Amino acid sequence: MARKPVKYSVVDAFTELPFKGNPAAVCLLEEEREDDWLQSVASEFNLSETCYLTRIDLESARGSPNAALHPRFRLRWFTPVTEVELCGHATLAAAHTLFTSGLLKCNTIEFLTQSGILTAKKVPDLKKSEPLKYENGEANERFFIELDFPATTIVEDDSVEVELSSVKMIADFKPQFDEIQKCPGRGLIITAAAPEGSEFDFVSRFFCPKFGINEDPVCGSAHCALAPYWCKKLGKCDLVAYQASPRGGVLHLHVEEKHQRILIRGKAVTVMEGSLLV
Repeated sequence: MARKPVKYSVVDAFTELPFKGNPAAVCLLEEEREDDWLQSVASEFNLSETCYLTRIDLESARGSPNAALHPRFRLRWFTPVTEVELCGHATLAAAHTLFTSGLLKCNTIEFLTQSGILTAKKVPDLKKSEPLKYENGEANERFFIELDFPATTIVEDDSVEVELSSVKMIADFKPQFDEIQKCPGRGLIITAAAPEGSEFDFVSRFFCPKFGINEDPVCGSAHCALAPYWCKKLGKCDLVAYQASPRGGVLHLHVEEKHQRILIRGKAVTVMEGSLLV
């Protein structure tokens, strides 16, 4: 029996503009697929992440106190070479796809993942003063997506972090990927405080060639470690971060020290839709 085509979207996360931010492929599965197939598709897309969504019905979610409150999806993330336990930008892309596809009429989604239950919330963009754009007679709603992620330390993140003395050093840094490949952990984070008067609090770049990604354009999970670090250093819980990759991306961060959580807000743009036929 032939398998159903799998619908997918390619979404640029942590940006308002197409071809900026971090692209992720979001695949909507109506039936289970083998891990080899999931990895092969991720390799075919060859993006920093490909993620897979499977709807969890109320019967399978029975016993959860929130089962009837918010739609819940199983979510898995794959780089071109391996599955990972946590990915911020692909979670943002997945939530954006669900919020904009017409599949759901709600403002909150729960994802069941290897890192536990993660929540994505639609938050209106109250600062936008421009008139709404209309497509096909309908208002194009502007909103952030807020992710509720676990906070980590740099050590727990399993990355090497180096703080540099200026944003210029971050921008001018020339990575030697053969050397970065030898670093312990998953990769190298470089970061610096933004200059006084900047709209950002800190800037970073993230390199992880071990995972098939020489430079991650915008990494939400790395900011689960960067946000607590800069929160303590700058003495503030609300931060705006810029990841200074060639594509660039903006993350709005809130550190909940008491509960050891990071709220990550960002925007996203769908740039491609299609179907997998195999």
